[in-house]
Amino acid sequence: MSIKSIITGTGSYLPEKILTNADLEKMVDTTDEWIVQRSGIQQRHIASPDQTTGDMAINAGRMAVQSAGIDPSHIDGVIVATTTPDNTFPSVAVKVQAALGIPPGLAFDIQAVCTGFVYALSVADNFIKAGQAKRILVIGAEKMSSIVNWQDRTTCVLFADGAGAVILESHDEPTPGVAGRGIHSTHLYANGHHRDILMTSGGPSSTGKAGHILMEGKEVFKYAVNYMADIVDETLAYHGITSADIDWLVPHQANIRIIESTAKKLDMPMERVIVTIDHHGNTSAASIPLALDEGVRAGKIKRGDLLLFEALGGGLTWGSALLRF
Repeated sequence: MSIKSIITGTGSYLPEKILTNADLEKMVDTTDEWIVQRSGIQQRHIASPDQTTGDMAINAGRMAVQSAGIDPSHIDGVIVATTTPDNTFPSVAVKVQAALGIPPGLAFDIQAVCTGFVYALSVADNFIKAGQAKRILVIGAEKMSSIVNWQDRTTCVLFADGAGAVILESHDEPTPGVAGRGIHSTHLYANGHHRDILMTSGGPSSTGKAGHILMEGKEVFKYAVNYMADIVDETLAYHGITSADIDWLVPHQANIRIIESTAKKLDMPMERVIVTIDHHGNTSAASIPLALDEGVRAGKIKRGDLLLFEALGGGLTWGSALLRF
C-alpha cells in the first residue's frame, strides 16, 4: 500500500462575457475563417474590467470544494497557477484561502504560464506524498485579456480568461502500478534558451508594467509539437504502457493543430481527447482544469479512467501528468 494523491473534486469558472470571432472581425483585421483554421477557436470568455484572477479562482475553488463534499476547514493548503495575479504580492492563493475560509497553512502561487497547472499539481502531489499535507486545493486561473494587445491580431484572437480547480487528497492505494487511483507521475521541463519566443513586453523590475504578450507563432508551434511528442513518449515508457491504456487525453488548449498532432502521435482518436479550445480559447494555466471539469460534468471522464495531462507554455516550459481519476 502506498500514499497516492487523488482528485476528489473538480470545479471551474468562466466569465459571463463571450467574445466571438465575429466580434473580433469588428475590432482588428481578421476573419472567422482565419482564426478557426489556425487555432480552432470560435469564441472565448473575457472577464469584466473589475473582475480579477483572484475572483475567478475563488469561484472555481468553491465549486471544487463543493464537488469534493468537504468543509474548507479540512483543507491544508492552496496552490494557484497563474501568470496574471491580482497584485505583484500578496499571492492569489492567500486571497482564495481567506475567501473560502481555509485555515492557516501553505498558500502560494506558481508561474509557469500555460504549463502552470501541471507544475502546481506536481508540487501539491509531492507535499502529499511527503506527508506534509493531506488535502490541497490546486487552481489554474488567468485573466489573459489583461495582458493582450488588442491591436495585435496574431495574439488577441487566441487568449481568454477563466479558472479551473481540483481538490487533491491523500489516499492509501492498495493497487500497485497505474491500475490504482491517483497521480502516478509528473514530468516537468523548461528551456530558458527559448524564452524570447513567447513572453511579455514588461514586468515589475524591468518596465514597471505588466506588458503585452509577444509570440513568434511558428517557432512556438514547432517546439510545441516536438516537446509534446517527446514527453508523451517519456510518460508512456516510464510506466511501460501504451497509448491504448489511456482513456482520455486532457491537453492544454492552445491550438487545435497541436492537440491533433499529439493525438496522432498517440494513435488516439479525437473522440478520446477533451477539446474545449473552440469555446474557451487559450486560458493558459486554467485550460487543463477547465477541460477536466467540463469532461467530468459532461459524463465523459469517469472514476477509474486513466488520464494524461500535457502542456507547453512560455519559458519555454512543458510537462505532463499521468493519473487515474
